[in-house]
Amino acid sequence: MPDNKFHLKQASSFVRLVGNEEAAPEQLELQRHWSGDSCASTLINRGETGCSIKEIVLFQRDLPFDASTPVYGEGYSKLSQYAGTIANVSLISGYSDRDHYKIPQAEGFQTVYNLALLSPADADAILLAFTSCHRFNGEIRLVQGTIEIVLVTDGVRIEAGESWELEHFEIVQGQDHNKLFAQVAETIRTYHPLLEAAEVPTGWCSWYWYGPEVTEADVEANMDVMSAEYPEQLKYVLIDDGYQTYMGDWLIPGPAFQDMKALCRTILDKGLEPAIWVAPFIAEKDSDLFRNHPDWFVKDASGSPLASDTVSFGGWRNGPWYMLDGTHPGAQNYLKYVFHTMREEWGNRFFKLDATMWGALHGGTYYKPNTTRVEAYREGMQAILEGAGADSFILGCNAPMWPSLGVVHGMRITDDIAYDWSKFKKNAKENFWRNWQHNELWVNDPDCVLLDNYMENHLENQILPDGSFLPTESKLTEDEFGFHAAHIYCSGGMVLSGDSLLVQSDRARSTLRKLLQPTNVAAKFDDISFKVGRLQVGDKLVIAVFNDQDEPTAVEVALPQSCTITDYWTDEELGVYADRITIELRPHHARLLVCN
Repeated sequence: MPDNKFHLKQASSFVRLVGNEEAAPEQLELQRHWSGDSCASTLINRGETGCSIKEIVLFQRDLPFDASTPVYGEGYSKLSQYAGTIANVSLISGYSDRDHYKIPQAEGFQTVYNLALLSPADADAILLAFTSCHRFNGEIRLVQGTIEIVLVTDGVRIEAGESWELEHFEIVQGQDHNKLFAQVAETIRTYHPLLEAAEVPTGWCSWYWYGPEVTEADVEANMDVMSAEYPEQLKYVLIDDGYQTYMGDWLIPGPAFQDMKALCRTILDKGLEPAIWVAPFIAEKDSDLFRNHPDWFVKDASGSPLASDTVSFGGWRNGPWYMLDGTHPGAQNYLKYVFHTMREEWGNRFFKLDATMWGALHGGTYYKPNTTRVEAYREGMQAILEGAGADSFILGCNAPMWPSLGVVHGMRITDDIAYDWSKFKKNAKENFWRNWQHNELWVNDPDCVLLDNYMENHLENQILPDGSFLPTESKLTEDEFGFHAAHIYCSGGMVLSGDSLLVQSDRARSTLRKLLQPTNVAAKFDDISFKVGRLQVGDKLVIAVFNDQDEPTAVEVALPQSCTITDYWTDEELGVYADRITIELRPHHARLLVCN
């Protein structure tokens, strides 16, 4: 039998030094050790002097696939995801690592980060993945005819006689993309054990209705509805951005909040749980934190605190931001203190960590010498975990994806949602590509569920360049809300309402109650068109069928056996079907079908 597999064992490897010259092989020896589909690598400096390493090309070889071969690739940031072809890897989301975060990339290549799926028309799918991320970030670079699989080493030095254990890599191949992702996830957990979560959180979040202008009264009013109408269903009251006086001063309330400790204790007295938004790695220049402790921040080449807009995106509000150095003992102690106070004194067990990308950005230097951005970020996250305590739930948001392995309980896996059909459609696609990560790498957070049209006199989550909000009236249809609700159901993950609970329609209330029966099971899709997904929920199979197009369509769905089909939302019985059912879908429409 001919071997039709795509192999890397004979691929070239080499090391690029700072300055872009290639290191002499007699000085730097790169060893690769294969065990089945997995490769462990070691870099040894056998020379007499140290040298600064720009990157390590673990594998370079020809790419024998047509330029039209479909590709999916992860981003360094959770806001960045890519799909398309070898010739044109384009964004799924709205923010690219290169253009938005300004992360340097190799010229002439299409670059994705840490994981790529190639789907040749006439061969098995190929999943390439770094299965650890302790120190170095991985890149997978594609151009027609060539592939490079690279560890970016941030210019750190390897001294004479020193050896580095590098990140692990795996290549798996087969026809079923679900099985490929599951195999890679299992390997990742051997190097980054899953942080076990006691539950899949449900609750309400202040951000999408109230934005940064949220007040204590807004929180209390929604909290009262939660305890009256959703007892035992909506648990966490998530106070998002807007409660603090400045970015960085997380324990000092702004003018719309009087006493955060007292508010959190009131939430507990209502039988609910307080949850809090924190952006732990950033501070604005007017904050007490930055003014009093500039030495705790990532530095530029001159030794001054590095402003984020000089190397990357400056921040969506009150920027430019300055980035707390996760390796600095003072910064670590500050993080421990903030989260310990919020846990022990305020009573929070759920922390939404936003803007954590700014703890892992390129371009700065750290207090601890010879440190990569991945190491600095992970040291800061360990300080947060220590402060928050073992019984807390840490949600990563706007986070570096692979550097967060093993240091968060949950992960936002989509861009921010909005009261807009294009966002509903795009966020569903982002979520479905990452469905495999749920309960394998962390608990997936598909972002808040929005079920009522946004009213003209409320804030909407569009931020203008000056940091203000643009009020907008939304015009979403019931089918579009149903599509969005089905997408949240198929994530299997967290369910947080983003609407004002004070003005809910009967339809929205009914749908939310149905969603607040979390399955903790993510849908597996028949193929990467993401039209048909399946969830085994106890002894029942739930089939999800999606149409995100502007025209109606009919989708034929194979059934595993003869069964009675009912609609999940209405419990209407649709009939008995033997081996398949054809579902008629309107534009922007989805159905959830229960097979009994």
